[in-house]
Amino acid sequence: LITTNMIVGRLMHSPAMRQAPATLRLRSLASIAKPRSALVPKRNAPTRRFGDKADAAKDAPPGAVIKDGGASSSAGKSSSPTTASSDSSSWWDSAEFWGRAGALAGWGMSGAAIYDALQSSPELISLNMTGVLIVYSSLFARWAFVVKPQNLLLAGCHVTNVVAQANQLRRAVEYKKENGKDEEVNEIMMKAGATAAAGVACVLAGPAVQGAIVNANLGVVSTVAAADAGPFTVHFWAPMSKW
Repeated sequence: LITTNMIVGRLMHSPAMRQAPATLRLRSLASIAKPRSALVPKRNAPTRRFGDKADAAKDAPPGAVIKDGGASSSAGKSSSPTTASSDSSSWWDSAEFWGRAGALAGWGMSGAAIYDALQSSPELISLNMTGVLIVYSSLFARWAFVVKPQNLLLAGCHVTNVVAQANQLRRAVEYKKENGKDEEVNEIMMKAGATAAAGVACVLAGPAVQGAIVNANLGVVSTVAAADAGPFTVHFWAPMSKW
């Protein structure tokens, strides 16, 4: 402000300004003394807001090109390399592929049991192994039904194997009884009954025992008990039955 007043004072006392008309002097002084704050932008000038480009892309029809400072983008399309790579997944990393492959391989086990029932003699049947296969396929049938993604082909394979092995168990028991091996049959049936009773007890008491362990805050033990694939779930016991 002091600098402006000094310039105006010098101009008013200069010889050229004294000889100029009064109207010209007033206009010149007004243009010099006009403050910067008096410069107001035009009302019709467009103003940019954060998100204008995003709004334009959202409102634009699919395939429309939105330009901004030399850069352009197509509405409704993404050129991200991550998205492109996720769309083209390899069969090597596909859970569906390996699930179907495992189910097809499992049908060999079920087919072998059916073949033995049609062609082999009952004296070749092992009662212990038959019981193990019934438990094994029961666990995997349940697992294949509840796992995500659901594998109904694998579940059907193991349900078929349970039925086939139960038929093999019937043939072996009938054969041993016909040949006077009642004691062996009774011993095996008692073991099978005890195993079945223990399994039913575990299923019924499992939720209560799991809740007690989790609420006891036993550190790693409680964490493992509460896990989605922990020892209180079929996700743990199905693969463990292979041992």
